[in-house]
Amino acid sequence: MNDDSSAAAAQRKRLYWHSRRGMWELDLLLIPFLEARYDDLEASDQAAFRALLEEEDQDLFAWMMRREWPEDPERRRIVQMIVEHAESTDNDSRRAL
Repeated sequence: MNDDSSAAAAQRKRLYWHSRRGMWELDLLLIPFLEARYDDLEASDQAAFRALLEEEDQDLFAWMMRREWPEDPERRRIVQMIVEHAESTDNDSRRAL
């Protein structure tokens, strides 16, 4: 394994563990988004996701539950992407039933 691969793998593990918030509702949104979409995001959106993980759980919860939106446009964009991803996978699950 080369250094780039091991560095990328280490970063991915860090992101996974930072996505596990201990709040079930957040875990159900952040982890699937990380696993399904993160690698395909533009670098700026990946940076926004990493920065989002630095936020407090109560802020993340309010944003993810659409009680309010982040003021920062980049943060708002990544939150909307996560919410939309969750909605699309939820709709896919319902169609499969």
